[in-house]
Amino acid sequence: MLSSHSNRSRLTNWWWTVDKTILICICALMLIGIFLTFSASPAVATRIGYGNYHFIKRHLFFAPIAFGVMIFISMQRLKIIRRMSLVGYLVAIFLVMLTFITGEANKGAARWISLCGFSLQPSEFVKPFFIVTAAWLFAGHRQHSEFPGHWISTLLFCLTAGLIVIQPDVGMTFVITLVWGFQFYLSGLPIILVAVLAVMGMGGLIAAYFLFPHFQVRFHQFFASNGELSFQVKKSLEAFQSGNLFGRGPGEGIVRSHIPDAHTDFIYAVAAEEYGVFLCLFIIILYAVIVVRSLVLSCKDNNLFIILSASGLAASFGLQSIINMASTLHLIPTKGMTLPFISYGGSSIIATALGMGMLIAITRKNVHAEDKDDV
Repeated sequence: MLSSHSNRSRLTNWWWTVDKTILICICALMLIGIFLTFSASPAVATRIGYGNYHFIKRHLFFAPIAFGVMIFISMQRLKIIRRMSLVGYLVAIFLVMLTFITGEANKGAARWISLCGFSLQPSEFVKPFFIVTAAWLFAGHRQHSEFPGHWISTLLFCLTAGLIVIQPDVGMTFVITLVWGFQFYLSGLPIILVAVLAVMGMGGLIAAYFLFPHFQVRFHQFFASNGELSFQVKKSLEAFQSGNLFGRGPGEGIVRSHIPDAHTDFIYAVAAEEYGVFLCLFIIILYAVIVVRSLVLSCKDNNLFIILSASGLAASFGLQSIINMASTLHLIPTKGMTLPFISYGGSSIIATALGMGMLIAITRKNVHAEDKDDV
């Protein structure tokens, strides 16, 4: 069925219009994530009182669901993507508000709520839905000047950033702010206002330093001498040194057993210790191909919604990847962000799959031809 151009089923149409390079790179990242979870998670699970295969089983449960969600969303038309992003954004914002009432505290922040026996981090889902919704508003303003898309987008940004920063989650707020500003710039923001927003952003970081003690601690640890580095950063750097060029071999890592968050925020260090520099570079190449390919495909279209949404989703995906890997290498202060599709985490992998599903759908060949009433 997939090999025939004449077959007009939805699956066949999707297969001939989807960008297979992006799809293959995402599948490769998911597979790498499964293998690294097998190496990184048993020691962590044992340390906190779970069975050896606790996180492995959960990751193998969430990964196929995430893949299915991504494929399903990637088959949808632009009209459905826009509506889904708006509804998803409203639901996710409501759940973020709910964390202030029934949220579960973890590492000093109440970012999680319990639903049907699972811990959910709503802010992970806000990000992709907000990016696409903001793109829709910006594009609507450009098409219909009387429509206050810029102002509505700004109000939604203030609401989103305000709720997430007081959880507190400075890292997620930082990513959303940069991506939204990037979209605003692409939609035609004057350069003088870009400078104003940049100054306001710097002011926000300074305010975060004085308002959030954990942000101060991470800032000071980043500039501290080697003897005063945080335990996880020390062990992460040791893992890179231990792995060297070719790595110690699958399952042979020693340092990774002592990293508390080896299966989540510091899984890149596990890749370095067991597989060496080559796997680390391969992971970087996969992320770079996805981001660059998405940006190139979006620029080939003259539909502003496609350009803004695809660019925003790609920028968010790439920025989160850079932050995680740079934190692991002690190039920036630690941010507590997962490595997309590789780190363990149900909310993270499914939310990332939602974003990438929308990205794949938006960048399909002639996707706007399916929607005659694009906005």
